Amino acid sequence: MSANVQSTPDLLRPLSFAAMRIEDLDEVVAIEKSVYSHPWTRGNFIDSIQSGYQCWVLRDAGQTLLGYFFVMQALDEAHLLNISVHGDMHGRGIGKMLLDKVCLLAHQQKMQSILLEVRPSNTRAIVIYQRYGFVEIGRRRDYYPAAGDKREEAIVMRLAL
Repeated sequence: MSANVQSTPDLLRPLSFAAMRIEDLDEVVAIEKSVYSHPWTRGNFIDSIQSGYQCWVLRDAGQTLLGYFFVMQALDEAHLLNISVHGDMHGRGIGKMLLDKVCLLAHQQKMQSILLEVRPSNTRAIVIYQRYGFVEIGRRRDYYPAAGDKREEAIVMRLAL
């Protein structure tokens, strides 16, 4: 199945979440490469699935992959490692749906908060996180790889549950 989203995906019919499987990775990697300048590798995804992290995909009624996320649990905190929406689906509420699922899973596991890192250059994501209630709690210097063998800091954000 192609990772391309049709111009008019069927968002009027139910969308469905499913635990990510190795079989989903061709589509996941394709989206990852299309939306990030420094994407996760297939190995990163495999390691996360095999480590038992919360790894979920969101599909439309036609089984087109719309987005996915990875959450690692540490003590009473959920760490959102990766959350991505197919580029053709930006601005349609898919990111909020993914965050809703992250919060639901965190509540079910009795987590007290959700932590994430985001690039300062990813202004679209920062706005979404702030609207959702995440607040900046710090910065990680030289956290992300950037163009030209440079590094970009990370904004650390937290949502209390």
